[in-house]
Amino acid sequence: MEWNLRPIPEPSPMDTHKTYTLEDLDRLEFHGTPLAVLGDPVEHSLSPVMHNTAISKLAQTDQHFKDWAYYRFTVPAVELSSALQGFYSKGFEGVNLTVPHKVLALKTVTDLSGDAMAMGAVNTLKRGDDGWLGYNTDGYGLERGLLATLGQSLKGSVVMLAGSGGAARAAAVQCLLSGCKKLYLGNRTPERLGELREILAALGKLMEVEVFSLAALPEDLPKVGIFINATSLGLRGDDPSPIEVQALPSDWVAYDMVYNPPQTQLLTAAASRGMKCANGLSMLVYQGARALEIWTGQTVDATVMRNAAEAALAKKERESSDA
Repeated sequence: MEWNLRPIPEPSPMDTHKTYTLEDLDRLEFHGTPLAVLGDPVEHSLSPVMHNTAISKLAQTDQHFKDWAYYRFTVPAVELSSALQGFYSKGFEGVNLTVPHKVLALKTVTDLSGDAMAMGAVNTLKRGDDGWLGYNTDGYGLERGLLATLGQSLKGSVVMLAGSGGAARAAAVQCLLSGCKKLYLGNRTPERLGELREILAALGKLMEVEVFSLAALPEDLPKVGIFINATSLGLRGDDPSPIEVQALPSDWVAYDMVYNPPQTQLLTAAASRGMKCANGLSMLVYQGARALEIWTGQTVDATVMRNAAEAALAKKERESSDA
């Protein structure tokens, strides 16, 4: 009797361009070594194309990474805790967290890195033996991004930061740790900055911090400074600028953490005044490269990730123009 033995086919890879839901997580199998970004909204995220391109390059010289893949999941805030348990049970090696999860996730991690503990927020989780290990690469990404796109160093600079969420927490701590001269913290309701002030108080640098309402910028601003938008204003095309840009001195520079869409109302207003400005793509790239290094233990080429992200944005713009 002859046996007609056929090789068992490898599982088909999942579509990394799709935006998945928690229902998909329950009913589908994500084979190999899966990674993901979780957020709400998250459809705009360029992280999958960026990370998967970098993973493909790693796999060219190390077959260990040939079955790694990075996905995108919509996860409502109220379901984050149970969702993270689900991703852990499904064998995900790591996840990135975006709006609105960076502070909420603190309740579900088993351990925090020093930077995440200082910032009071996490954006990168790595699989540990007993649960998720929390890291924060946002501060690193911001500092590298400002230098790469605007030639600005946080050290010795006056910085005005808008926002009080996870990204703002990371940015504020990074500003102080890097030695900024003065930090203005703004929010639509200054009362919400209370928790952030407590975090900064632990650094012993509150003398360098001033809180204000975004509706009225501080008076007597110095001639030169850096404005950073760490709010979610700009994610939607009709979002207004978080501040009245005309109130800033003309020699200030503007950095918007929003990168998709690439041109926000803040950046449009800043450019119309001749101010140097940039969106948050560079921050995304550098924080993503650092996260991938944490997961893989390898050095990651940030240029590869940036090229992939820029190509994806250009494609989206062409498709929008043709529509």
